[in-house]
Amino acid sequence: MLQHKHKQAIMATHKKAFIFDMNGTMIDDMAYHVKGWYNILTDDLGATLSFEEVSREMYGKNSEVMERVFGKGKFTAEEMDFWSIEKEKRYQDAYLTHLKLIDGLQQFFEAAYAAEIPMSIGSAAIPFNINFVLDNLHLHQYFKAIVSADDVIISKPHPETFTKAAELMGVEAENCIVFEDAPKGVEAAQNAGMKCVVLTTMHEADEFSQYSNIICFIKNYTQLRVEDLIS
Repeated sequence: MLQHKHKQAIMATHKKAFIFDMNGTMIDDMAYHVKGWYNILTDDLGATLSFEEVSREMYGKNSEVMERVFGKGKFTAEEMDFWSIEKEKRYQDAYLTHLKLIDGLQQFFEAAYAAEIPMSIGSAAIPFNINFVLDNLHLHQYFKAIVSADDVIISKPHPETFTKAAELMGVEAENCIVFEDAPKGVEAAQNAGMKCVVLTTMHEADEFSQYSNIICFIKNYTQLRVEDLIS
C-alpha cells in the first residue's frame, strides 16, 4: 500500500505523458514508404519526380501527398483512397519481414508503462498501417489513445494530431512530450505547445534548426531514460 501511494505521489508531481509518431519514430521504415510512394507516383500515376523529391513529400495524409504532387482535383476521393491503400499494401508486403521496434524502445515502453505514464500514438498513418504495426508487435497495451490520419481534418504540421492525443489522455498539452522524426512533425508539436524528442532516422539534426521545442536528438532509445524526461 505504501509503495502504491509513493508511486501515486510521483505521478502527481510530473503529470507527464508521451505521444509517439510511428513511422520513423517507433519503427525505422521510412525508406520503405518512400519506395512505395515513388513506385505509385511515378510508375502508376506518371509523376516526374526523383526519389529525393518524393522523400521530401513524405509527411501528412496520403491524400495530402497526392494533392501536393498533382494538385487538388486531379483525383476523386475514391481514387485517392484506392491508391492510398494500394501503396500501403505494397509497403506492408515489403516491410513485414523487417518489422521491429527501434533499438531500446521496447524497454522504454515497459519503463514508462510501469511508471503509469500515459502514452498515445499521434500519426499521419491510416489505421490500416497503425494496426499492422501494433498487431504484429503486440503493442496495444501500452497506449491509452491512438490518433490516426482518419481522426483529424488537417495533418501535421497542424497541431490537431497531438492536441487530440493529449485531450484523449486527459493531459495538458504543456505536459506532453512528443517523439518525432520529421521536421513537419516537430513543427506540429511546437504548434501544439509541446516539447519534442527527435529521432534522426531520416533527417539530420541541422534540418531542425528552426525549432525551439527540441529536448534532444537520439539515434535510438538505448540511452534514453524515462526518469530523465519526467524529472
